[in-house]
Amino acid sequence: MFKGLGAMGDMAKMMKAAQEMKTRMENLQEEMHRMMVTGESGAGLVKATCTAKGELKTLDIDPSIFNADEKEVVEDLILAAIKDAQQKASDKAQEEMSKITQEMGLPADMKLPF
Repeated sequence: MFKGLGAMGDMAKMMKAAQEMKTRMENLQEEMHRMMVTGESGAGLVKATCTAKGELKTLDIDPSIFNADEKEVVEDLILAAIKDAQQKASDKAQEEMSKITQEMGLPADMKLPF
């Protein structure tokens, strides 16, 4: 008699799943501001720490690298450490997103807006 009711139930499940996904995404966005990753260069002489959102928080430089004659080397090490931290932040963000999509039954490589 109510053949369309099954489709309405499926629609309700989809809406509930979409709301759950939205809530989880919002929570992840907040968590990523607290997740920290550290990149380094020069075998650890320069370390850059940033959030999983890519915001640089700290820079740790071993004083042994300060030499006026090697200014460019120091600058390169600093940039390399920051780039390493930013890449790790991007990787961490993608890893966390993949966890959510897999738990929701979506393809692991599905790209969601970030």
